[in-house]
Amino acid sequence: MPAITPHEFARLRDTRAGEPESLSSALRSRRRRPVLRGDGRLFIVAADHPARGALGVGTDSMAMADRYTLLERLATALSHPGVDGVLATADIIDDLAVLGLLDDKVVVGSMNRGGLQGASFEMDDRRTAYDVDSMIDRGLDFAKALIRMDLEDPATVRTLAATADAVTATAAARLPIMLEPFMSVRTDGRVVNDLSAGAVIRSISIASALGADSSFTWLKIPVVADMERVMAATTLPTLLLGGDDGGDADARFASWEHALALPGVRGLTVGRTLLFPADGDVWGAVDAAARLVHPASASAPSADSFGEHTLKERV
Repeated sequence: MPAITPHEFARLRDTRAGEPESLSSALRSRRRRPVLRGDGRLFIVAADHPARGALGVGTDSMAMADRYTLLERLATALSHPGVDGVLATADIIDDLAVLGLLDDKVVVGSMNRGGLQGASFEMDDRRTAYDVDSMIDRGLDFAKALIRMDLEDPATVRTLAATADAVTATAAARLPIMLEPFMSVRTDGRVVNDLSAGAVIRSISIASALGADSSFTWLKIPVVADMERVMAATTLPTLLLGGDDGGDADARFASWEHALALPGVRGLTVGRTLLFPADGDVWGAVDAAARLVHPASASAPSADSFGEHTLKERV
């Protein structure tokens, strides 16, 4: 699991500047795989947070700001045999494609990043990233849309309408889409997601009905108390999300393990918790999660640690 070299980053920058058409070619020509295979479960690493201005992890408000560090950590995660793919916006996916990191991986395109973190229009989360035509053209395997619903904010209905259109369009294209729904409120000007079981069930009920065809709809939901009751609210295939880093890591992994055993749960989609673990051991965090999703996953020697010097200092 070698780190991305300075030469490879220089080639990436030169390719973006001098051969921009090769970015889409790299995506189209990558070696693809079925979305589900083997045990029928998925472990997806998420990296679409920066596009919404959500750069913080734990107490570090700019943890994801260094693109070189983020890409190197993604490279470490994607090198693990138990990681099935990545969820991101076009800028990150194009980088990963040029770096040759997406062969035999499920590539998930994030569609709506318009509800910028902290904005007055945060609930108006219209599509500002991938659309269905671009994902089909570039050979992506999956789509994703975030749905935060604040019953006090009229902008919510625009997000619902845009998401319904996306569900209908992805189904027509036979492209799976994962919906990530939350019931949300503003507290002291900040959007907070309600993580009670009742709120998650309500969000699932609303999201599941969006669009004219649910054939290709998946859910991406948080792990909360009373997950048995939560999963009884849907027949849609469901992935668990990881949320921000923080708290007791052992308790978090134990909650994932419990929820992964429930009917309908197909795997994990986790980002910051694994890419920026408190102890800095990306491989170790990814390996532990991969073993929960795919118990037969083989480990490998630890990758170089992310030590005193950032990648940018080595470039």
